[in-house]
Amino acid sequence: MEMLRRRPSPCTAIFLLVALFVQNVHSIGVNYGTLGNDLPPPAAVAQFLKDKTIIDRVKLFDVNPDILRAFANTGILVTVTVPNGEIPGLTDIRNARRWVAANIKPFYPQTKINYILVGNEILHWGPQNLIDNLVSAMRTLQHALVVSGIRNVKVSTAHSLGILASSQPPSLARFRPGWDVGVLKPMLQFLRETKSPFMVNPYPYFGYSPKNANFVLFRRNRGVFDRYTKKTYTNMFDMLMDAVFVSMKKLGYGDVDIVAAETGWPSMGETFEPQCTVENAASYNGGLLRKVSSGVGTPLMPGRKFETYIFGLFNENMKPGSLAERNFGLFRPDFSQVYDIGILRSAQPTGPRPTPTPALPAPNGKKWCVPKPEATDAALQANIDYVCSKGADCRPIQPGGACFNPNTVRAHASFIMNAFYQTSGRNDFNCDFSRTGSLTSSDPSKS
Repeated sequence: MEMLRRRPSPCTAIFLLVALFVQNVHSIGVNYGTLGNDLPPPAAVAQFLKDKTIIDRVKLFDVNPDILRAFANTGILVTVTVPNGEIPGLTDIRNARRWVAANIKPFYPQTKINYILVGNEILHWGPQNLIDNLVSAMRTLQHALVVSGIRNVKVSTAHSLGILASSQPPSLARFRPGWDVGVLKPMLQFLRETKSPFMVNPYPYFGYSPKNANFVLFRRNRGVFDRYTKKTYTNMFDMLMDAVFVSMKKLGYGDVDIVAAETGWPSMGETFEPQCTVENAASYNGGLLRKVSSGVGTPLMPGRKFETYIFGLFNENMKPGSLAERNFGLFRPDFSQVYDIGILRSAQPTGPRPTPTPALPAPNGKKWCVPKPEATDAALQANIDYVCSKGADCRPIQPGGACFNPNTVRAHASFIMNAFYQTSGRNDFNCDFSRTGSLTSSDPSKS
């Protein structure tokens, strides 16, 4: 089914998924990838998340020592992931202990590692030898942690919803034959024994159609009725989570916690991806934040709290695939928001909305943001388009406006970039603009 499709596997990249607790109810997260040549260093990211956001946990799709060091002593919880190819070797306790000694003990407990995921979406992507060794590797790695004196780190793995044979209606959902009893049942038994969560990656994005847009995007709609349970679903996220729950319950493991390990929506796409807009991304991720913040659970899991991770933290300009793949981020690499859903500490999650950006520069500022000499007109025009698209008053640089002359892209960009810098906190990173901006102490309006 369309909603069970998944992005291309990220196994060749390092990702950081960031989870945040909202009012101590549950967690929700975002994904920080390294497929960009303009991304900030891990230390800057860790400090930004700690000081500026309500995020209190992160999830790596690798075991990156630089990132683990960056999050030391921040109080932010960290999940790490064993690369898929290392799974067979971890069925040997000696290898597992060596892996723990090399990748966990040098950083723990200064870095608050709380989960280790053994691979990512193994059942979906394979190959078979990884599938065959997955549960054994999970058990062996858990044992290696215990004998190494580490008892507070849980072991799990994340699944695409390709593990489901069907998801509509949720009451008839079930795991795919072969995987259900052969892999998922013993895995769920292990997770129950260790009180670890079952992690899934639900993407309503892949179930989008113009006819069901409101249902997918957490907007008002008539709902979808499941005639077997007599439950009405008002959004696809609930439907997918209940489909997973029903499938687990049919194997006898409805008591195991469920984590939405990855979900999101791109804010820009190709011409054949018209659903990829800022408005839709803000609607989905903002609705998701409100959903999990409410603590109401789902129709079949009322009151249940879900740790939920949003894909992703940053837009990544070098990520392969369509334009949508490079625009899943909540933030740009300069830490400016693509849209506002209440992630920043100064913001409240009152609903999805574009970030308001007044266009008038601060009159008494001691620093000004100007384009770098080497910045191209194309890059500067993109800066203008970005700021103006956020509702800023760009009339001063329009024909007849006070700052229209000189009528050049560079002059107009200088006005717009400085306006953004002056009204966004005057932090140095507010003048980054993908490394096309720089700060000056000389008022450019007098030059």
